[in-house]
Amino acid sequence: MANDTVEKTPAVEEGVWVTGPDGELVPDYDSAFPEINEGEVVHGTVVRVDKDEVLVDIGYKSEGVIPVAELTIRRSVNPADEVSVGDEIDALVLTKEDAEGRLILSKKRARFELAWKKIEEAAESGEPVVGKVIEVVKGGLILDLGVRGFLPASLVDIRRVQDLDEFLARELRCKVIELNRSRNNVVLSRRAVLEDERKEMRQAILDRLSPGDVIEGQISNIVDFGAFVDLDGMDGLIHISELSWSHVNHPSEVLDIGQTVKVKVLDIDRDRQRISLGLKQTQSDPWQQVLDSYGEGDVVEGRVAKVVTFGAFVEILPGVEGLVHISELARHHVENPREVVSQGEAVNVKILEIDGERRRLSLSLKQVEEGELPVPRADGAESVHETPDLKLSEEAFPSGGVAVAEAGEGEELAEGEEPAESVAEPEGGSEPEAAEPTAEAEAPAAEMEVEAPAVENEAEAPAAEGVAAAEPAADQPAAEDEPA
Repeated sequence: MANDTVEKTPAVEEGVWVTGPDGELVPDYDSAFPEINEGEVVHGTVVRVDKDEVLVDIGYKSEGVIPVAELTIRRSVNPADEVSVGDEIDALVLTKEDAEGRLILSKKRARFELAWKKIEEAAESGEPVVGKVIEVVKGGLILDLGVRGFLPASLVDIRRVQDLDEFLARELRCKVIELNRSRNNVVLSRRAVLEDERKEMRQAILDRLSPGDVIEGQISNIVDFGAFVDLDGMDGLIHISELSWSHVNHPSEVLDIGQTVKVKVLDIDRDRQRISLGLKQTQSDPWQQVLDSYGEGDVVEGRVAKVVTFGAFVEILPGVEGLVHISELARHHVENPREVVSQGEAVNVKILEIDGERRRLSLSLKQVEEGELPVPRADGAESVHETPDLKLSEEAFPSGGVAVAEAGEGEELAEGEEPAESVAEPEGGSEPEAAEPTAEAEAPAAEMEVEAPAVENEAEAPAAEGVAAAEPAADQPAAEDEPA
């Protein structure tokens, strides 16, 4: 039996063989490539970077082309700055086949689609998004989130930012506060993120601190009523009364913005998240020096700090003042304390009473015996008698160098008194000899006063903190306007 030759034909197998136009079976090449659709996001590898386009291998029958305008949301970029050969990227299919038969892709639109999903999720959950600042525009910053996000200048920081350029190229964490897909509009707030962080930090600080703690901080702001201290994320307030043991007219006399200080925690309001601080509590209390070094009956030196209708306040140590009542100013009756003492004058006074609890001192000027020396200063400072506090105004030195008092019209000279002769300049331009000082020139300034300042009603004078008025002595009549 003859062996018949049987020609075997390949079986039609889907995805491998297809029937050609002439009825023959040919390999199914198209099925070997993945199916892609326009609008789909595909993954590929960069194979070439040109100045106006990028070629990407996505495993398709032809390489995809990304025009430079479809690389990024940035404007006027160099493709080599965005991608390199070998980079794996995602791209969105714009056109499967253009007029030239090319597959057109878009990298920025793929990022756009993926970014929108993340942005929408972040907007719903309240979680922050991270973007790089790519532009500084009028009114704010533009961030690259895959989508152009706008960060208004007022929301860049907790405090107003003067120079937005310092944020260029920085990555910022922001919250999405407005989102509109149809307008591709994304509005961000970095301030909201910072406030949330500070809120957590404030709570951590409040949990860590207790009244009495001594901590370190930096002066962040100075106002009329005190100074604010930055405690690494939370501000505490030093009230002006807690700045120094001595009187402070304005906090700027004691502190500077940016200065590092040690402060004591006085009080914590956890509900309102406020911390009260003290600066003087970290310094030695001059009142303790008084209690340790002085006693009743001691003679101490001081300087007249203030003259009032009912007496004079004398500072015996920085921050410690005592009251010399009008009845203790002199052994004779005194109508006006300014007749006896003046502000800034150095004096010796005797301590009549020390009230440690109320921090008050009663002093006497009249009870200091002649020649009685003061005890050594408690602070070891130089004697006030050796450092005169001269407060001379320009009125003390009128033009010409010497003031000559002329008799007014109608004044009569005392019997036997001759009028003063004016000093004429000697001929030849030689300078006159120095005149002998007159009695008037040596007289105390207090005797030259024409009119005493108006005396305020003592009853209206507020009680000064830190001092107590001494009772009038039994042998001294009280002033008519002295408070009951």
